[in-house]
Amino acid sequence: MKNMFFLSGLPRTGSTLLTSILSQNPKIHAEGNSALCQLMWDTKVSCENNALEQLLANNRFNTKKDIISALPKIYYSNTTKPIIIDKCRSWTLPANLQLIKEFITDKPKIIVMIRPLKEIVKSYIYINQMNNIKLNIDDLLSDNSEPIMRSLYGVDFVLKQDSDEFTFIQYKDLINKPKETIEKIYNFCELEYYEHRYTNIVNEHPENDSIYKMLGLHDVRPKINYRKIDIKLSKETEKRIENLELDYDTIT
Repeated sequence: MKNMFFLSGLPRTGSTLLTSILSQNPKIHAEGNSALCQLMWDTKVSCENNALEQLLANNRFNTKKDIISALPKIYYSNTTKPIIIDKCRSWTLPANLQLIKEFITDKPKIIVMIRPLKEIVKSYIYINQMNNIKLNIDDLLSDNSEPIMRSLYGVDFVLKQDSDEFTFIQYKDLINKPKETIEKIYNFCELEYYEHRYTNIVNEHPENDSIYKMLGLHDVRPKINYRKIDIKLSKETEKRIENLELDYDTIT
């Protein structure tokens, strides 16, 4: 699909703020968490397993590629904007990167959002407390779990690729240097620059967080600033996070 870019990385890294800013550009469609990756994966699995016999029996050797390749256009048929930024934490996982290259574009450009894991964990504790939900840290940091650990594996994978397919956006830079950060994204995507505003920010595509049973999960404040989260972690949790933390020191 022409002019399609991808927004991925870790949760609680400002991706909703970023899409809200980018959506100010009348040429860009950037909405909330996308189901496109999951739909493409499920269709691929179905074509290679459940529907395989029927496809082979009817000599439909190209049907899998035809259907999966058509999904991005169908998914975004609700917009006429020429530039799509699809947001999904799972795009950085190796199998899903292959989906992009096989069915969308062999030269993807993926914006990867990152933030210290300690800050992410505290943000999740805070949002759970807001919703009167007791959060189990063991569940949050258990192997291959959502929303953090699978995303962490994906970011770790792409950090090791040394590829121009990715640009890394640190949460602190989006908050402290929003204009420079947006310029970095435009340069990476090779898009004509648009002069964005960084006050009175509005989310044009708000997600219904009641579906996630987590109100406030994707709220965007009109003014860009850090939210002070005064949460103390146990020494055990601090150590666990320290062992999982990725190294962002070499990222420019």
